[in-house]
Amino acid sequence: MDNCIFCKIIRKEIPSNKIYEDDEILAFNDINPAAPVHFLLIPKLHIDSLAEIQDNHQKLLGKMLLLAPKLAKEQGCDDGFRTIINTGRIGGQEVFHLHFHIIGGRERLPVMIHHG
Repeated sequence: MDNCIFCKIIRKEIPSNKIYEDDEILAFNDINPAAPVHFLLIPKLHIDSLAEIQDNHQKLLGKMLLLAPKLAKEQGCDDGFRTIINTGRIGGQEVFHLHFHIIGGRERLPVMIHHG
């Protein structure tokens, strides 16, 4: 996707603070972190959102989920972290390229959804 900001990061047209890269996946620090540790884990294959995944993406998504705790621990999340996948406009997705937010830090993260 020519105008996708994450595709531009993958193609190195836009710089990022990369923490991991292989032939299928890129991880980099969020430019507007919500916590001391906040990085994005993205597939290099452009997939608009979690709602667009297909059966052939199963191995890639499994690889991403296995990588998430390893990278979180390397970034200092020894006692837990939050994984967020915003999906679609209603789900709060702002960049339409599938991405996992991995968020953690030194203290317990605030409650995400208040029951009421």
